[in-house]
Amino acid sequence: MAWNEPGGNNNDPWKNKGGRDQGPPDLDDVFKNLFGKFAKSGGGRGPGGGKSMGGIGLGLIAGLLVAIWVISGFYTIREAERGVVLRFGEFNQFVEPGLRWKPTFVDEVIPVDVQTVRDMPSAGSMLTEDENVVTVEMVVQYRVVEPYKYTFSVTNPEKSLSQALDSAIRYVVGHSTMDNVLTSGREVVRQQVREELEAILEPYDIGISIVDMNLKDARPPEAVKSAFDDAIAAQEDEERYIREAEAYAREIEPRARGQVNRMLEEAQAYKERVTLEAQGEVARFAELLPQYQAAPEVTRQRIYLETMENVYSNTSKILVDNKGSGNMMYLPLDKILERQQSNTPSAAQRNTLEGLRNVDPNPQNTPSNNTGIRSDRFRSGRD
Repeated sequence: MAWNEPGGNNNDPWKNKGGRDQGPPDLDDVFKNLFGKFAKSGGGRGPGGGKSMGGIGLGLIAGLLVAIWVISGFYTIREAERGVVLRFGEFNQFVEPGLRWKPTFVDEVIPVDVQTVRDMPSAGSMLTEDENVVTVEMVVQYRVVEPYKYTFSVTNPEKSLSQALDSAIRYVVGHSTMDNVLTSGREVVRQQVREELEAILEPYDIGISIVDMNLKDARPPEAVKSAFDDAIAAQEDEERYIREAEAYAREIEPRARGQVNRMLEEAQAYKERVTLEAQGEVARFAELLPQYQAAPEVTRQRIYLETMENVYSNTSKILVDNKGSGNMMYLPLDKILERQQSNTPSAAQRNTLEGLRNVDPNPQNTPSNNTGIRSDRFRSGRD
């Protein structure tokens, strides 16, 4: 039931207490009574009787805060890191790996990894010097060498490196032809991108070192990929044929030089042999000349017989005049000899051989108009 009900009932709790009408209590009195009760419950005494509980509490709180502040100052720097210490926001020193302590709220430590090799990829479609579109993917590997510069030279070192890498790739690809980017010039493009990236980062001095640059992929747009694949295959075949031709040239050239040397030596040997044979013939005829001058007919006949002996010894076919009948007989002696070796000679073959034995060996007795071998030719040749 409300204290101020209608009808004149006044049940105000701040009035009529102790038989007198009073207002609400004073706030100062309320707080004094509260602190007094707190002091009594803690066994404290008044101002003239010793320390109050409020002083002890403040001391404990202060000690606890100091302990928390000291404990919060311990930190650890890992083996691969170096710590950049800032005192009130200003660079103070570097700290090595290990367990360290710093005054909290005074020093700030920023750990920086200086041993791990980091990767930064970049990819995009670019226009080459010959106005072709090519998609290039590259990855740069880098390492932090100066922690302070890496932290404070630029606002965001990784973003700066990414933008510099994109700029370097587009510059190099824009000054290269598509064939160089896709095939034979990939290594040149990779090296040029690295040099251009280092030149871009040098003014920024962000404290990193480029370890390596990898060209992961370079390909034409998908719409013309098949045509470029055929072109690349043709270029690879061309290079393979060139290498095979060079290998064949290296193989055949020593062999050809050997053949040339052998032919030169054979020609020199032939020259010496012919010269010696000619000199021998000259010496033989020089010895024969006095004999011919002493007996011309006998010497001529002997020379003729020796010549015919050499001629008939090197041929297997003979033409024989059939005793002035006007018919020329052909004797394939090679075939006859083969048959003699395989079978017994027949009667016709025996008659032929008998006819050969009866041939006049003196060509002077043979008529000059029907002979197969005319003596007057040899005679005229000798004369």
